[in-house]
Amino acid sequence: MGVTAEQKAVLETWIQAHGTPQQVVLRCRIVMGKAAGMGDADLAQQLRVNRHTCRLWRRRFVAGGPESLWEVAEGRGRKPQRGLAQKIVEATVKSKPAGQTHWSTRTMAKAQGVDPSTVCRIWQEHGLQPHRQETFKLSRDPQFVPKLLDVVGVYLHPPQNAVVLCVDEKSQIQALDRTQPGLPIKRGRCGTWTHDYVRNGTTTLFAALNVAAGKVTGHCFPHHRHQEFLRFLRQLDAEYAAEQELHLILDNYGTHKTPPVQRWLARHPRFKVHFIPTSSSWLNLVERWFGDLTGKAVRRGSFASVPDLIMAIEAFIAAWNRDPKPFIWQAKAEDILAKIERCRRRLEQIQPGCTLPKRRKKAA
Repeated sequence: MGVTAEQKAVLETWIQAHGTPQQVVLRCRIVMGKAAGMGDADLAQQLRVNRHTCRLWRRRFVAGGPESLWEVAEGRGRKPQRGLAQKIVEATVKSKPAGQTHWSTRTMAKAQGVDPSTVCRIWQEHGLQPHRQETFKLSRDPQFVPKLLDVVGVYLHPPQNAVVLCVDEKSQIQALDRTQPGLPIKRGRCGTWTHDYVRNGTTTLFAALNVAAGKVTGHCFPHHRHQEFLRFLRQLDAEYAAEQELHLILDNYGTHKTPPVQRWLARHPRFKVHFIPTSSSWLNLVERWFGDLTGKAVRRGSFASVPDLIMAIEAFIAAWNRDPKPFIWQAKAEDILAKIERCRRRLEQIQPGCTLPKRRKKAA
């Protein structure tokens, strides 16, 4: 095997260089050993490699010179599939498995002929979660924009010397009792309860969240009528100083707009009402507090009667007010409107017959 003096100098330089990969150094030593007259068997024994490896790189050097020693040899394993990630992503977002609503890692892996871990990795890289689904609804309120601007304006720029209260009712809170006592939590095992339950009645919670202070005023009533709403308004009237204006964020439930309620509000001008658009409960911050109440005091509780349920709700309110944490509204009205406009256009592309109120342009 002939090796020129120039080639030999290059190979010796690569062998001595610290940055040369060890696999390239091994190949250089194979070539140098063959140039010295060593046989494949002796050279393989000295370098502790297979004799076929020596013959392979000797032939590659003869065909391509020193640069061929840097080439990556194609292995005998499974060859990479070109465009696999794009193929799986497109199948995930544009198709569904037969008779099913969404793909799983195993059904997609079977359809594409890959391992489930490959599907899982590609979904993670592209932020795809077919098993999850969230809810939404765009309001059809023709006065959506004025109401949105009004409520968000109160949140971001509250009136001076006034209190902003988010008021709403959480109706039909059920007092559910389990049919058997559950097992408490312990190391290595979560708490348990029976899958069935007994209904012991319901109650309705009227609550007002002080946006600035985070404190909550609440009262439970057996019914959900305008009479109970008026009683709750009187409770707010007595709780806050007479010289303070009270700005109420309310939804469009009929209880809030009955003639008796309107007459009472007219006799108490310090109450200023701001109605959110229809189907926009996310604009009322007390709904966020209702979520904490449900998750931390009601859903996993067991109540033998409605009074037990009311006691649990009142205990949660008392504990909350000892260390209140206000919810800070940060979204600007323009950002909300832009997001809703994008959603509206997307829905119209998917369902051309879907008509939603468009954003009105401001007059010049």
